[in-house]
Amino acid sequence: MKRQDITTQVEELLQPIATRMGLETVDVELHGTIERTVLRVLMDRPEGGITVEECARVSEALSRQLDLYDLFAHTYTLEVSSPGLDRPLRTDAEYRRFAGRRAELQTHEAINGQRRFRGIILGVVGDSVVLQVDERQVQITKTAILRAHLVVELEDLRADLNRQSQE
Repeated sequence: MKRQDITTQVEELLQPIATRMGLETVDVELHGTIERTVLRVLMDRPEGGITVEECARVSEALSRQLDLYDLFAHTYTLEVSSPGLDRPLRTDAEYRRFAGRRAELQTHEAINGQRRFRGIILGVVGDSVVLQVDERQVQITKTAILRAHLVVELEDLRADLNRQSQE
């Protein structure tokens, strides 16, 4: 079975678990070889983050489902964690949710001689993500994006802490 087929099936198994727990699946990745397969699942709460205990509960529930559906013909390691501060970005909803935040996007092929773009997310227009890179706006089609993630800088953390202390 192909990696993409397995990750798609894992996402389908995760959906009712996430819904029941009030969580969202951020990403499902399959790494390694047949001898050392790692299934990495990133979970989050739409508002407020996820706890270690919740990660453990997701891991237990997903393990039972994976055993029931026997997706792996060999041993594997399941890792369930939060996406962290530099969380990956995959969906339109995530680009909209994090508009105004810094992100780094890497493209499959060079666009005007550039494959890495770092800037402020402005949003999604049609089938493109729009970034403010220095003094210019850049539109990158979603199909051109190899990977994207938030970028956290010290000044962002300080601003977040200041906002929280004022609330």
